[in-house]
Amino acid sequence: MLGWWRMGATAGVLLAGLAAQAQTASSWTVKPEWVRAHEEFLASDVMAGRGSATRDEEIAATYVASEFEGYGLKPAPGMDGYLQAAEVFSPELDGHATLTAGAVTLEQGRDLRLLISSATTVSGPLVEVDVQKPIPEGTPKGAVLLSAGRMDQSQMGQFVRAGRKAGAVAMLVADGDAATALTGQWGGGTRVPVRLAETHPTGSGTNLAAVSEAAIARLHAQAGKTVTLAVHVVPSSTVRKTYNAIGYLPGTDPASGTILLTAHLDHLGIGKPVNGDAIYNGANDDAAGTTAVLELAHALASGPAPRRSVLFVCYGSEEVGELGSEYFGRHSPVPLKGLIANLEFEMIGAQDPKMPKDTLLLTGWERSDIGPMLKAHGAKLGPDPYPEQHFFERSDNYQLALEGVVAHTAAGYGTVATYHQPDDDLAHLNLEFMTTVIQSLVEPVRWLATSEFTPAWTKDGQPHP
Repeated sequence: MLGWWRMGATAGVLLAGLAAQAQTASSWTVKPEWVRAHEEFLASDVMAGRGSATRDEEIAATYVASEFEGYGLKPAPGMDGYLQAAEVFSPELDGHATLTAGAVTLEQGRDLRLLISSATTVSGPLVEVDVQKPIPEGTPKGAVLLSAGRMDQSQMGQFVRAGRKAGAVAMLVADGDAATALTGQWGGGTRVPVRLAETHPTGSGTNLAAVSEAAIARLHAQAGKTVTLAVHVVPSSTVRKTYNAIGYLPGTDPASGTILLTAHLDHLGIGKPVNGDAIYNGANDDAAGTTAVLELAHALASGPAPRRSVLFVCYGSEEVGELGSEYFGRHSPVPLKGLIANLEFEMIGAQDPKMPKDTLLLTGWERSDIGPMLKAHGAKLGPDPYPEQHFFERSDNYQLALEGVVAHTAAGYGTVATYHQPDDDLAHLNLEFMTTVIQSLVEPVRWLATSEFTPAWTKDGQPHP
């Protein structure tokens, strides 16, 4: 075992005592009708899927902000309200991408389907790779990788990550069900990089295209030749706004630090219809996490002021690149060095079959001591059983973790079938499970906010850029 578990028998005795203390009745009851009410609004068809940086996202943020105010939370330091707005730039493509390799030219809509684009034209030598094997050492940076074999969606994700790591400028895969399923995760169409307007385009990013089997055969003969994947950005690409909802519970001892409880409130909006339904409601992802933040705010604000301050934040535009949390990190109303811990709540609307009953997984469990300590105080948390999925690096907690904040995500079923589908709706939520796990966190979080315990990374637990 790693890190914290090496503390030995003394720690075991301490935790046993803490667990016994945690059995005392909570002074606050999370009511299931409160949980349902949040979901009925946030995940309703009227909200049209709360698309990132849309009016629907703004409405969701306004709802969360009004709940924060109603619970008695204050605006965060330096803010005169409960909403933090950020401008984002969203490039639009004209839909006429082309791929040229020697004498071969492929056109979007015929033999070429652009899945992910950096919104820039890229070129590089064509290199064939076997998806069943690691990308060969010595593959030149700036290459265009051609995968000749069929792959499932998981393999495609692994191929993209490996290609990025190898410095490839683009990756080509055989078109089919896996490519369709991948684009379905963001509602269909080509995914492009949305960025904060205050940042500058990097000129790099992921480029992934699916090509027909006939085109794959033609490309084989062009191995080693220069490939150009050309795209065209529409001049009318617009600047939109995204919104973070922020509420603040001041502590009695400002020097003791601030706890940050977070979720994201946006989803995919309206996308490709599935069985006649085009609204991607996002009841689990992440209206469920937003509900957890709301009800923890409700509980803590209803009790005596804690020693530590608590900041409750529901981010916008997570689905297009975690832009809300990026903006928060750049413009935090409290110094990041004063944040002693961040708990992100993601997709807590379903019980994971690999976890004990009524238990959330905590990503990066072994990276710090916060999970075991919260569990010892009654939180229904346990280690993430999917380390190969890299969930720790795939949520808003990660950007803060890179800044040194002990930051983790608490989640339900990490690979639920409704993920990024129109049927992620109220009917597919386990509201009883949600209520139980939120209830289990009330007193442990209150303890964290009143105690002198300061979470710490285990050896080699903190990630670095």
